[in-house]
Amino acid sequence: MPHDHGHAHIDPESGDRRVSIAIWANGLLTVAQIVGGILSGSLALIADALHNFSDMASLVIAFAARKIARRPADERMTFGYGRIEIVAALINYTTLILIGFYLIYEGGMRMIDPPEVAGWTVVILGGVALVVDTLTALLTYSMQKGSVNIRALFLHNLSDALASLAVIIGGSLIILYDMRWVDPAITIGIALYILYLALTEIGGPVRTLMLGSPPEMDCDAVLDAMRGVEGVEDVHHVHLWQMQEHEAALDCHVVLTESGWHRIEAIKAKIKERLKEEFGIGHSSLEFEHEDHAHEGASLYGHGKSSEKENAHVHGDRNHA
Repeated sequence: MPHDHGHAHIDPESGDRRVSIAIWANGLLTVAQIVGGILSGSLALIADALHNFSDMASLVIAFAARKIARRPADERMTFGYGRIEIVAALINYTTLILIGFYLIYEGGMRMIDPPEVAGWTVVILGGVALVVDTLTALLTYSMQKGSVNIRALFLHNLSDALASLAVIIGGSLIILYDMRWVDPAITIGIALYILYLALTEIGGPVRTLMLGSPPEMDCDAVLDAMRGVEGVEDVHHVHLWQMQEHEAALDCHVVLTESGWHRIEAIKAKIKERLKEEFGIGHSSLEFEHEDHAHEGASLYGHGKSSEKENAHVHGDRNHA
């Protein structure tokens, strides 16, 4: 079955303008919240400010990554610079995790001895933050579907908007009922939500940087499609990975039958056609071997020798076929 690799495309310059606006908005908001948090004594407001500061840093990293990613391949980076956006996403998620643990620690300390908090300052600045966070989230929403880098930003902004809403509720409870423990409790809640978002999303960038196969791709189906081409005896030493976020690549050794050996170019073209049309794999490097001179005991994946377990699996597949 063909895989849908489509995603939203936005003009690069337009996208850059959106990110620039978000950087300035988050920078001004961070300064206002830190000052307000110190004056009001609200840890929740400072927590929200730190989260916004991480957003601003993330936006700067993402903005630079977008620019670098457009560079063409050269002698230093023969695969191009597209993966810089994956690196940026990993940095941003890691930052979120560190901030989350720090806020849990600070919130726990303040739960023991809740300080005085100026509720009105918290509510007013929380309201301003909610407007800015919502605006930033809207600016990045339509861009995040096609980029793990921008998705990391969008999740930053979305969690900020929810955190700002929690800060407003906390400030209101302090004004109405003098519930000072609410401020550190909300801080811990914000931190737990930050950790949840970061830990559930960080696996994608790590997998890509570790040269993992595309998560939505059925590797067995890819192998079966290649083996199904007339003249192909088997495949081994398969490497399937993502060159960039939306560009899958494959290289492998293809063992040909006696008759297939005399039709190498036709078989190569057929395999590449199947890989492109059925799985969206636009880049493939194929090395051909004659069945009488094929690697003995070659592993199916990687480039080493197959284990007894792998041999049993391969023989089982053939017998089942």
